[in-house]
Amino acid sequence: ALTDNRNRTASNVRSTFSKNGGALGETNSVGFMFDRVGEIFYPATAGSEDKVMEAAIEAGADDVESDEDGHWIYTSFEQLNEVAGALEKVLGEAESAKFIFKPQNEVPVDAEKGATLLKLIGILEEDDDVQNVYANFDISDEDMSKIEAA
Repeated sequence: ALTDNRNRTASNVRSTFSKNGGALGETNSVGFMFDRVGEIFYPATAGSEDKVMEAAIEAGADDVESDEDGHWIYTSFEQLNEVAGALEKVLGEAESAKFIFKPQNEVPVDAEKGATLLKLIGILEEDDDVQNVYANFDISDEDMSKIEAA
């Protein structure tokens, strides 16, 4: 969150958690479950999975994930600008390059709890003081279909 009134924002976020079946932990109580990394995103049109993987390895990236939507390239926090610059020479300008908190492990969530969780995340994202929401849940495609159908 980014705010000019920490007490108001903390109260709003705490209230949102309480009303939606959650509990707000202490500062940094789950921070150990996430890694601060750089994320560079290219759309699928930037190149084949092999081309992007090769470019990322040459640029010094740590990991690449590709699917039909695009390519996510991960790098250490300190190397984001260097890797993004090297990739730009080969693949062109990235759609986004930013710092994120990437979960170390994902927790499976069923359709019932997933619906509540997605509602909570939606409310948090609508709060003007909340800039980003990071989570470590994993909802199967089957359960996601059930949630969307409801």
